[in-house]
Amino acid sequence: MAIAFEQLITSDILKPARYLGNEQLAVHKPWNQAVIRWVLTYPEVYEVGASNLGHIILYNILNAQPRQLCDRAYLPGTDLADKLRATNTPLFAVESKRELKEFDILGFSLSYELGATNILEMLDLAGIPLTWQARLQGDYPLIFAGGQTATSNPEPYADFFDFFALGDGEELLPEIGLVLEEGKQAGLSRESLLLDLAQIPGVYVPQFYAPDKDGSVKPVLPDVPQRILRRVATPIPAYSIGLVPYVQTVHDRLTIEIRRGCTRGCRFCQPGMLTRPARDVEPEQVVEAIEQGMRATGYNEFSLLSLSCSDYLSLPSVGMEIKNRLRNENISLSLPSQRVDRFDENIANILGGTRQGGITFAPEAGTQRMRDIVNKGLTNEELLRGVKTAWEQGWDKIKLYFMIGLPGETDADVLGIAETVSWLQRECRGKGRRPLNFNLTISNFTPKPHTPFQWHSVSTAEFRRKQDLLRQAFRRIRGVKVNFTDVRISAMEDFIGRGDRSLGKVLQRAWELGAGMDSWYDSLDKAFAAWGEAIAEAGLDWKYRQVENGEWNLFADEEEGRGDKVDKVELPPNTQSPIPSPQSLENPLPWDHIDTGIDKKWLIEDLQRALAAAVVPDCSFDGCSHCGVCGTDFGHNIVIEPPAIPEFAGEFVPNINKAQRLRVWFGKQGDMALLSHLDLMRLLDRVVRRASLPVAYTNGFHPSPKIAVASALALGATSSGEIVDFELTEPVDLAGFQQKLAQELPPDIPVYRVAEVDLKAPAANKLLEQAEYLITIAAPSEVTPAQWQEWIAAIEQQTEILCEQTTKSGKTQMINLRSRLFELELISTSSTETEAIAVIRYVGSCRQDGFLLRPEQILSMLEIVSGENSDNLRTDFTKFHLLHIHRNQLILAV
Repeated sequence: MAIAFEQLITSDILKPARYLGNEQLAVHKPWNQAVIRWVLTYPEVYEVGASNLGHIILYNILNAQPRQLCDRAYLPGTDLADKLRATNTPLFAVESKRELKEFDILGFSLSYELGATNILEMLDLAGIPLTWQARLQGDYPLIFAGGQTATSNPEPYADFFDFFALGDGEELLPEIGLVLEEGKQAGLSRESLLLDLAQIPGVYVPQFYAPDKDGSVKPVLPDVPQRILRRVATPIPAYSIGLVPYVQTVHDRLTIEIRRGCTRGCRFCQPGMLTRPARDVEPEQVVEAIEQGMRATGYNEFSLLSLSCSDYLSLPSVGMEIKNRLRNENISLSLPSQRVDRFDENIANILGGTRQGGITFAPEAGTQRMRDIVNKGLTNEELLRGVKTAWEQGWDKIKLYFMIGLPGETDADVLGIAETVSWLQRECRGKGRRPLNFNLTISNFTPKPHTPFQWHSVSTAEFRRKQDLLRQAFRRIRGVKVNFTDVRISAMEDFIGRGDRSLGKVLQRAWELGAGMDSWYDSLDKAFAAWGEAIAEAGLDWKYRQVENGEWNLFADEEEGRGDKVDKVELPPNTQSPIPSPQSLENPLPWDHIDTGIDKKWLIEDLQRALAAAVVPDCSFDGCSHCGVCGTDFGHNIVIEPPAIPEFAGEFVPNINKAQRLRVWFGKQGDMALLSHLDLMRLLDRVVRRASLPVAYTNGFHPSPKIAVASALALGATSSGEIVDFELTEPVDLAGFQQKLAQELPPDIPVYRVAEVDLKAPAANKLLEQAEYLITIAAPSEVTPAQWQEWIAAIEQQTEILCEQTTKSGKTQMINLRSRLFELELISTSSTETEAIAVIRYVGSCRQDGFLLRPEQILSMLEIVSGENSDNLRTDFTKFHLLHIHRNQLILAV
């Protein structure tokens, strides 16, 4: 059953367009025609979740399956969460507006150690018990998680999920759907259904496994696998095209994956270890997906995604090909952090467009010795060449990522970060050029499962000391902005990330104590306090202090005497010492039952190579490193020979020719009333791109389409009289223009008419004089229709009604509201047991110079003439309340 959406999502909710569920390319499949109904639930706010590529891909794939539908849900903002609880309304899926409990299966993205508290918040808001044990009683959806964290070590989260989907989901999720469909039609019990799911490679059902005395996790049933295989799939770029949100998202662009997996072998990097082998996407597939995607979405920017984009050898040719094909459409290309050693003029030439974006490199460490220990495969010469190339190609600011707390790190290595940045600045100086600036992010290394450094730890006290060292060093360097990751986040990540099943109770208690949005700066103090209290209550504070103080350090002998002091931690009785011997590297770990393809023996050997600062080459381009991945279960590296780089066809030249101006009258109805003015402008830009309308551009460094909306409409207000002007580079047929425009606009933004306007005439926003509104007002129930009429007559008889107004600069001034009112009319009245309601029409000033009469100022006048506001100063209305605003028309000067 659908929730009462109109009463719940109103203009007082922050960014209400987050929850509409009717974005461009959203898929709405009939509820009654589906056998299995999924919800992909992203445990972050909409702006993060709706732009996540994995979320989009799996949503499209599941909706492509017959007899199955997939809806979406996101973590609501705190204001909506409070409203859901206050009204006893369960959390809902954004498209169908149905309660999450009505679906068959809910899939959560668990891609970050501290994201689990948000998952518990969503389950609680949905009215679904948090643990799989509690869900045995009642008819609840199956709850599962996938993503990097779920794949690497699901044990701390095992209490909350019926199963985990390990690895790539493109093939795995449809297989799960088929088993669910067969099980549902056969009437299988929940346990029998999960037993069937456990037979699918890549599905881990934690209730069929239990921790052993030695710390390993073993099956408790004979017919489930000893180890669960990570799934590997081939990327299909076409599934990346979808979901064009109305609100601005974190990644507000089309994103296409060009390469999955990374074989660089950085010893700290969990994604690189968990996504092997590396698989290139065919260049022609990438180009076709971008070309189709840009036209289907209307975006003006696209991004190519990979763990290491520069290792996709076809990157320069693909980038140049798409730049040439779309050269007349003012589009830009952005890339995530790149390998600085592969950055050259060919890559620089494809980046940006008319809007040159930022550029990011990740040297990770400040000295050659440390980069060798972590197997970064980057020399000082390569670092300088890449940075200098970017500087020579026009970048004056570069973002760099570094880490501190890496195994074997000395104070000299830490200070080497500042020395390296200063050296790069000195080497990149030129006459007539601004000095090269750097924006640095310095994060704290936290060891991750399934990496050679998974056995290592470093104390948070050391993190703080090293951060202070760098703060002192950077005080002497100009043109550098330094951001440090909060040490508390790193400590919590490490505690959970390498934990076992016993941490489930800590996680739940932390959420009960207020943890949530744990990695967001605004929530950090509260989250850290909640985690600390939960750990103490669980009797695991000794374990957490191991993290804080440093459990052990493989490089302790090498680092001895330079300040890395490890405090001794007293352990509970009968607890094994955390200080390892070489033999203890073979001891079982809580995640050993997850088969990622990488041999644990190889991880130990690679750790020994790190101790010797030995570099292992990238097996995609050099010899095999014998990690154990390549074979029938996981496949092999796929490296595609790059095609030739096409000749550059030239930069985008904005067409500023004005051949025709069209004035369009349109409305904002229904859900679209919850679209802000900025969101509407972004929508219009994308609509003209999708409709291929020949809109002229402004001149200058950042050309933009010449689209001018006459007046911004208040959030939540509907309208049947909005006006927008389009300037075109060539004359078009008016009926054809209207048809194309209406075809790409949402149904709740109807186009009423289109007229041609003289190019020399002023734009609509310059001609705007008045606006006609219908406003619905509530008053106490004893107010009669006659009183409404009396108050309106009293307003009309006045020549001056003064009210205090605060300007944008903060100054207060008295304004005459009556001089801004031209017509006032009572249209209708009605009443309920609690309030009297009137619909009033008025025509007021609506000029761009600020001389306007807003709907709420009609309430001010009613308060004054009714005697409720005799001092003319109050704006906190006590007698009258504005229920709805509808703008009938905008009136232009003749």
